[in-house]
Amino acid sequence: MAEEKKCCCYKTKERSEKEYKDLIHRLNRIEGQIRGIKGMIEKDAYCTDILVQVTAINAALNSFNKVLLANHIKTCVTNDIKEGREETVDELLVTLQKLMK
Repeated sequence: MAEEKKCCCYKTKERSEKEYKDLIHRLNRIEGQIRGIKGMIEKDAYCTDILVQVTAINAALNSFNKVLLANHIKTCVTNDIKEGREETVDELLVTLQKLMK
């Protein structure tokens, strides 16, 4: 999988098939929710109904972040620490600060 895809980031990560499918499934659901809101706007849906759907998308994105962060800590961070690259902890702290804004 990772070999056939290019990333705009300076680092890459090989994911298990299970992790990959779970993350893609979550993103596909979120994408569908976004399209649903777009449709609601196009059909002049009531504001409160749209806001409820936006709240659901925010919850889905937060859930996605939790899963991705847990996987990151269990794999990338743990492996880097074992290999003596403790700067990864600083990188993690910066990421957490961004997520908690």
